[in-house]
Amino acid sequence: MDTDKKAVLQVHPADNVLVALRDLQAGQRVQWDGREWILPGPVPAKHKFNMFPLRAGDPVIMYGVWVGKAKTDLPAGTRLSPQNVSHATAEVTLRAGIRARAWQAPDVSRWKDRVFLGYHRSDGRVGTANHWIVLPMVFCESRNLAVLKEAMREAWGYQKPKIYTRFARQLAELYQTGHALTEILSASFDADEHYDPGKRLFPNIDGIQFLNHTGGCGGTRDDARALCGLLAGYITHPNVAGATVLSLGCQNAQVSILQEEIHRRDPHFNKPLIILEQQKLGLEQTLLAEAIRQTFAGLVKANEMRREPAPLSKLCIGLECGGSDGFSGISANPAIGYTSDLLVALGGSVILSEFPELCGVEQELCDRCVDEGIARRFLELMRAYQRRAEAVGSGFDMNPSPGNIRDGLITDAMKSAGAAKKGGTSPITDVLDYPERVTKPGLNLLCTPGNDVESTTAEVAAGANIVLFTTGLGTPTGNPIVPVIKISSNTALFERMPDIIDLNAGTIIDGQETIEQAGSRILDYVIAVASGEAVPAAVRNGQEDFIPWKRGVSL
Repeated sequence: MDTDKKAVLQVHPADNVLVALRDLQAGQRVQWDGREWILPGPVPAKHKFNMFPLRAGDPVIMYGVWVGKAKTDLPAGTRLSPQNVSHATAEVTLRAGIRARAWQAPDVSRWKDRVFLGYHRSDGRVGTANHWIVLPMVFCESRNLAVLKEAMREAWGYQKPKIYTRFARQLAELYQTGHALTEILSASFDADEHYDPGKRLFPNIDGIQFLNHTGGCGGTRDDARALCGLLAGYITHPNVAGATVLSLGCQNAQVSILQEEIHRRDPHFNKPLIILEQQKLGLEQTLLAEAIRQTFAGLVKANEMRREPAPLSKLCIGLECGGSDGFSGISANPAIGYTSDLLVALGGSVILSEFPELCGVEQELCDRCVDEGIARRFLELMRAYQRRAEAVGSGFDMNPSPGNIRDGLITDAMKSAGAAKKGGTSPITDVLDYPERVTKPGLNLLCTPGNDVESTTAEVAAGANIVLFTTGLGTPTGNPIVPVIKISSNTALFERMPDIIDLNAGTIIDGQETIEQAGSRILDYVIAVASGEAVPAAVRNGQEDFIPWKRGVSL
C-alpha cells in the first residue's frame, strides 16, 4: 500500500474535504497535515473525499463555505458524489450599515508605469481592437446579414481561408476519379494555411463583425428593450469604430429604442452609425447596395485610427468560466482572481457575472460590498433569479452540467465557490443588472445566466475590452469584438487542445507556479493582447459567439 503526501489538497483550513490531485486507488494510504486515511474506494483526480465521518444531514465544507450536505452516513475517506451529497448552502444575512472589509491590495509596482497600445474613443474609454459591426434589429434580416457578411469579408480581405472546403473538394475529386473509399478516407488534411491580416484592405480595422441573433420580435416588449440595450452596449463599445444597422421596420425592437439606449450609455455619442430600414427602401437590392456603399465609406474613415499608449486603468476585464472541472477553483480561477486584484489595484475594472454560479457565496460577496445598498441589490437580483427558476420547476442546484459532475463538481454550491474565485479578494464597487454598463472602477458584479456564451456576450456589452475565460474540459468560446483569452485549469487539457487554449494554469496543480506567479503571468499576456502584440486562439480561429439573453431561466 502506497503512502502519498502530495496527492491531495485541503483548500481552506475550515474544510472537511480533501481534493484528489491525481487518481487515488482503493486501499491507498493518503496523508495530510499529520492525519492519514486508507481509502475504501478509488477517488479520481479532481474529486473529493471527506476527512471525517459525516452523519446524514451534516454540512460538506469546501473553500470555507457550505457546498452540500451528506445524504447518508459517510465513513471518512468516502468519495463524494451526487449519490451521497446534495446541494446545500448556509443562510445569508444582510448586515445593516455594511462596509467592505479592509483589503490588502497586492504589490503592483512592477506594472505601475506599464501601458498598452489601444484605440482612444471620444468618451474616454480605450479599445483593445478596432472593429466595424453590422447587426440586425430583428431576425427577419438574418439572410441579408449573411449576404453582406459573405460580400464584405471576401471583397475586403477579411475572409478566413476555406481550408475545410478545400479538403471536402479534395475528397470529392478522389471519388469522381474512381478511388476506393478506404483510399479517399485516408487522404491527408492540411490545416497549415492561416489567415493573413496583411491581405486586409483596411489594415487598421481588425474585423467587420456580424452580430446575428434570433430576437427583436415575437417576444415581450421587455425582451425588445433588453436586446436594444445589449446592441447599444456593442455599438458604444470602445472596440467598435462604427456600426451598420439593418431594420425591417415593423419589429418590436424599434430603432428609436436602440437610439434611446445608445444615448443612455453615451450622451455624446459621435461614432458613424448607419441605419437602413428595408420597408422604407423597398427593394432588397437597394438595401444591400446601400449597406455596402455606406459601410465602405465608414471603414475608410475608421481606418484612420491608430493605436496609442493608454494606462492599464483603461482595461476592463470580463471574468468567465466554461467547461469547468474539479481543478478550476484551485488553479485557473484563483489565478485570474489574482490578475483581477492586480488590475483593480492599478485602477482598472473587472466584471464577475454568472449569478447561478455565485450560489452559496452570497455572504462573502455581500460582506465585500462597499455599502449596504450595493449588497442589497446583489441579494435582490440573486433571489429574484432563483424565484424565476423555481417557478418553472428548476433552481440554481440544477446548474452543474454532466461534464462538471463527471470531473468533480457535484453540486452548484461547490461549483459556485470555485467560480467566485475569479473575482479575487477586492471590494465590490457596484452591482449591475443585465444589460447595464460598467461605470465604476474596481470589481463589478453583473447579473447574467450561467451559460458561458450568453454571459460573455453580456460582459462585453457591459464594457469588458478583454475577457479571461477559464476552462477545465475545453471550450472554443470567443466573441466578435473582444479578445477572449482561454486559460486551462490542468496541464493535460493544455497539451491536448493547444489550438483553442492560450495559457496553462495547471502549473499550479503541478507545483511549478504559485497562484500569484500565474496571475502575474496572465496580466503580462493581457497587456500584450490589449496592445495587439499577441493574438489569442479564439481570435485566430474566428470564434465569434454572440447570444443575447432573453432574461428567461438560463442556468
